[in-house]
Amino acid sequence: MSPPSATQRVIEQTVRAAWGRILASLVKTLGDFQLAEDCLQDALVSALHHWQRNGLPRAPDAWLITTARRKAIDRIRRSAVHKSHEAELSHLADLANEPIEDQVIPDKRLEMIFTCCHPAIEGQTRVALTLRTLGGLTTDEIAHAFLVKPETMAQRLVRAKRKIALAGIPYSVPDADVLPQRLSAVLQVIYLIFNEGYSASSGDDLTRPNLSDEAIRLARTVADLMPSEPEVTGLLALMLLHDSRRAARAARDGALVPLDQQDRTLWDAGKIADGTRILRKSLASQRVGPYQLQAAISAAHANATSWGVTDWQDISGLYGLLFKLQPTPVVQINHAIAVSYAQTPEAGLAMLKSANDGSLDRYQPYHAALADLSARAGHLAIARQSYETAISLTENRQEQVFLAQKAAMLATRLS
Repeated sequence: MSPPSATQRVIEQTVRAAWGRILASLVKTLGDFQLAEDCLQDALVSALHHWQRNGLPRAPDAWLITTARRKAIDRIRRSAVHKSHEAELSHLADLANEPIEDQVIPDKRLEMIFTCCHPAIEGQTRVALTLRTLGGLTTDEIAHAFLVKPETMAQRLVRAKRKIALAGIPYSVPDADVLPQRLSAVLQVIYLIFNEGYSASSGDDLTRPNLSDEAIRLARTVADLMPSEPEVTGLLALMLLHDSRRAARAARDGALVPLDQQDRTLWDAGKIADGTRILRKSLASQRVGPYQLQAAISAAHANATSWGVTDWQDISGLYGLLFKLQPTPVVQINHAIAVSYAQTPEAGLAMLKSANDGSLDRYQPYHAALADLSARAGHLAIARQSYETAISLTENRQEQVFLAQKAAMLATRLS
């Protein structure tokens, strides 16, 4: 018999790895998000008791889903509406009585992903629901990641599940005519999760690696389930290439290290190779989209052996193509930064200023870029003022410290 601590670790590892597949299968069978999650939680309690006493079953996933189905039968029979679920109960009983070793858990995660990312659900809640249902993160973990109270996050998740039930949001992969639009929403959710991990929007830490890891895992899942969609693999490549720089982005004290000062020997060569390989395969489809172009830009940085040999002409050209597909201020800001290196700081500065029609006055990355380009162009007073504005617009402590150091250096040059 395994000691309790070892058993607990095994259960946690099994749950994290299989949570999405098990929950998706239960939701498909039961037609009820909350009931499925409650029954899976009940099964986990039973697993902790039985596995500690009897050892691990030969098929832990199948054991959990069979037990969860039996818990569902008990819950439905105790409910006031069980008579209207007789057919459902009979079906569940048949499934629950199958030999555990013969259980084949159908992979319904793709249906789950599209349900969680349905446009009828509010944006931030889509992120939380995806992390909970597909990633198996606890409500407390998700709340901690987004710096909200657990009870607040719990309420969001309950409202989302209720909306799915009341609005009759289908638990299915969308039809071909709406699939591209819905897939775009799924990829946006995954990328939002990654970005919050890559550059935390608030708090004392620069990054939240658990979120980046979870986003990459979700992208791999979607790529496995939809291998013919090049933007899915493009997003996976993009995140791997970005994440390859994780170890070099922060100093030992947690301080931000900018790209031009990073120790490239700390970059993860395996992720760079994996991301580059996936990107090449994605581009071979000749259906180029925004994520693939962003991945190509990241690959240009990741495969440069030093800051000095970065191919800024190539990067600038890629941003130009990206802007045609995705004409957003964010793309234009990054294009301006690339132009400032490919041509001159003044050329980049002119492009950057033209991007702001007043809508970027409260957008921190714009002011950080304006400060950097102004300083490199010799407009030190403007640069210092822009750094001060950028500091006031970020809630991340490490970004504040980094920008304050830049502003202090300019103050020295101005004095």
